[in-house]
Amino acid sequence: MIRRVMVAACLLVGLTTAFAQASAPAGGPKKVLRYAFPIAETGFDPAQIVDLYSRTVTAHIFEGLYQYDPLAWPAKIRPLTADGMPEHSADWRTWTIRLQRGITFADDPAFKGQKRELVAEDYVYAIKRFADPKVHSAAWSYFEGLGWIGLGELRQRALAGKLPFDYDTPIEGLRAVDRYTLQFKMAAPQPRFLTELSGSDLLGAVAREVVEAYGDEIVAHPVGTGPFKLTQWRRGSLIVLERNPDFRDLRYAAQPATDDADGQAILARLKGRRLPMIDRVEVAIVAEGQPRWLTFLNDGSDLIEDVPPDFVGQAMPGGRLAPHLARRGMKGYRTTRSDVTLTFYNMDDPIVGGYRPEQVALRRAINLGVDLQREIRLVYRGQAIAAQSPVMPGTSHYAPGFKSENSEYSPAKAKALLEMHGYVDRDGDGWRERPDGSALLLRKATQTDQLSRQRDDEWRRNMTAIGVRIRFEPAQWPQNLQGARAGKLMMWSVGNSAGGPDSLDVFQCYDGSQIGGQNSARFNLPAFNAIYESMSRLPDGPQRDALFDQAKRLAVAYAPYKAHVHSILTDLTQARLIGYRRPLFWMDFWQYVDIERP
Repeated sequence: MIRRVMVAACLLVGLTTAFAQASAPAGGPKKVLRYAFPIAETGFDPAQIVDLYSRTVTAHIFEGLYQYDPLAWPAKIRPLTADGMPEHSADWRTWTIRLQRGITFADDPAFKGQKRELVAEDYVYAIKRFADPKVHSAAWSYFEGLGWIGLGELRQRALAGKLPFDYDTPIEGLRAVDRYTLQFKMAAPQPRFLTELSGSDLLGAVAREVVEAYGDEIVAHPVGTGPFKLTQWRRGSLIVLERNPDFRDLRYAAQPATDDADGQAILARLKGRRLPMIDRVEVAIVAEGQPRWLTFLNDGSDLIEDVPPDFVGQAMPGGRLAPHLARRGMKGYRTTRSDVTLTFYNMDDPIVGGYRPEQVALRRAINLGVDLQREIRLVYRGQAIAAQSPVMPGTSHYAPGFKSENSEYSPAKAKALLEMHGYVDRDGDGWRERPDGSALLLRKATQTDQLSRQRDDEWRRNMTAIGVRIRFEPAQWPQNLQGARAGKLMMWSVGNSAGGPDSLDVFQCYDGSQIGGQNSARFNLPAFNAIYESMSRLPDGPQRDALFDQAKRLAVAYAPYKAHVHSILTDLTQARLIGYRRPLFWMDFWQYVDIERP
């Protein structure tokens, strides 16, 4: 116990020192937002990002065409750099968007001392980068699914000829009609294309001369039109952003619901204020929960997002802010997040993969052996609800009353299913073998952080109870992600967050065309692929609703993933932080908060 306290104290000192060093220069900014990420970033090139935390940073540097209202619920989309809402053809295949004039990029040596105006071609170039094989974008499968005419063919020409990607040849599906007008053409209808254009974490405008100036170092040199610019980066340790002095005159505006008392109060206080309202953001990377919590308690950070489970009871016992924290003026927020934690089974793996009855039976038996309620109680400290399917709360087709085998815990059923399909203990050593007599050993990728270790303990206990051996293979999170994309992992637990109010996004990880990208399980079922294609093309209505129900049932029946939980998040802010509200389907919020001066 003494050693754990000493380690936590050292980490706390390190975190405080990192913040102090970042704030040290004389004449520095007066309003600084300080908090911590629990997982390290990977870089700040939108086309190469593979993690949530890097996307959070780039969403404040780059700007998309449209954004979500920061206070509205249900979610509302409004223009950001676009000059008004898009126009679309009657068949939803052609979309035309006009840009605001006079928006400029942040100053950078790549512009050689000249102001650089945002133009339509910057979005064309930014999107084409996802298709460039040299970029190795993990998000390409997502963009490919949108079906822009000619973009996939342009990529294939580069792959086939082993040539540099041709950025200069115009394509029908993605073009700048003139300096300020974009036009998109899709091979199939895209009724919800507006939601694909909303948010800045992926579809932010990128200047070609910046990418060409920095080459492979572009991950460390993000230059956008957004409210902040990167000024300091110590990889895996500290990220510092400062107000972009070239940012245009943009004012706080929002449309909270009339019965949203907190939202109305925020609007009344901040309406009309120029954005951003703070001068600097300092983000430290701290994997362990205890030093993050202690730093916040000791007034070393302004915000702690997702209070670690071990400390939720101290922060908000019974769901209410602890009295001693309330007396300090702190505020607490509890949110059921639009997310889902999944364990994928590699469908190409000879042990856990496959579509034959006995292979499906193994995955279903494993899922039946997972005690979700115990996992919620011990690992998540009650800060989660059991998932019935991959569909996330707050999205269009989430049904709280939907029940499925996914959340059922029944070791007896699991054992019966295994024995029925030939997974029995032939040599009497207490462990089951496969139907052909070979060893049955699960290999699950994992990390070394405390939460992962706790999950692993539960997996070991659950699998031992049904006679299935499991081995854990730890690595750093980026390494595991790379292995998952390449199909080298048998099993791994990952999180998925909603990118918008429509539920279609979550089914990307089941779509056969997105293997190597969003589809980590490498699931490729023609019947499901056809349903996914139809869900993508149909307008909202009863026919599409019925397809979502079919998709959920196929997802549970074939079990390429085990859906575990939807998170309940607890956030705390210091009294001086004004205007905080956790984003729902977007990543940016730093420009919408203020720090009250002492």
